Amino acid sequence: MALACALSGAAAHAQAYPVKPVRIVNPFSPGGSLDLVARLLAKSLSSGLGQQFIVENRPGAGGSIGVELVAKAAPDGYTLLIVQSSITVNPSLQRKVGYDPVKDFEPISKVSSYMFFVVAHPSLPARNVKSLISLAKAKPGEIPYASVGVGSGTHLAGELFGHMAGVRLAHIPYKGTGQVMPDLLGGQIALTFGSTSVVPHVKQGKLYALGVTGARRSAVLPEVPTVAESGIPGYEVTAWNALFAPAGTPMAILARLNELTRKNIAQSEAKSVMDAQGLDGDTGTSAELAALVKTELAKWARVIKVAGIKPE
Repeated sequence: MALACALSGAAAHAQAYPVKPVRIVNPFSPGGSLDLVARLLAKSLSSGLGQQFIVENRPGAGGSIGVELVAKAAPDGYTLLIVQSSITVNPSLQRKVGYDPVKDFEPISKVSSYMFFVVAHPSLPARNVKSLISLAKAKPGEIPYASVGVGSGTHLAGELFGHMAGVRLAHIPYKGTGQVMPDLLGGQIALTFGSTSVVPHVKQGKLYALGVTGARRSAVLPEVPTVAESGIPGYEVTAWNALFAPAGTPMAILARLNELTRKNIAQSEAKSVMDAQGLDGDTGTSAELAALVKTELAKWARVIKVAGIKPE
């Protein structure tokens, strides 16, 4: 009887949720695709649940400060985390993080995802993935590719490419996309694994798209094959954004948030905004997100070890 009363009380609490404003912590600075997604989600959840969902930016330490804050928050559904797939990379890149991506969080749902484009300056004599691999084998370590920083998605996409293709590229880390593009267009850098910001330059003929890193082709450049279908079977790099809660948050609250997230991200307003930014509305069950986190923790730990990237 005591157990039944406890379960009944928990169900009633979840049914009433939320009774006060909810904060969604973004562990990065305002602006950028994650912040855009966070604010779209906050708006839709506010409307669907009748309480304010407020985005709170807590940047620092590559996102670890904000993530750790949510890991230590009360598991009552009033502090949530929206975070990039870097949550599965940082434990292998940093000597110490104050959270465990598996043990400290309850997965709610993925929210969006995006792939990278393998693009080259016209001066590089490669027009597809196979010719790039052949060129890299003939000139080991001589083809420079730019990333937006050590441990970034663009860096790891290149390292995984080299590992799976059996070639060695020369990694050139930059500090942000704004510095990569001028050098790539100017020919100082031959290659990058870029976001959708490269697409206009490809369509104008200023850059060549050799492949896309996702599991399927991109809707914005459907003629460009995936890397996997171009000579590296099994290759895939898809960055994602997802919603989490502190471990121990009641399952009924998690289920309600999952339901509304999946419903609202599929709506035309959110979809059109994300489409304009090259983001795919990409949701799913909490179990699918939990499995993804475990898979990518192992995957990127292997890549970082093989590439010899030292924890900072």
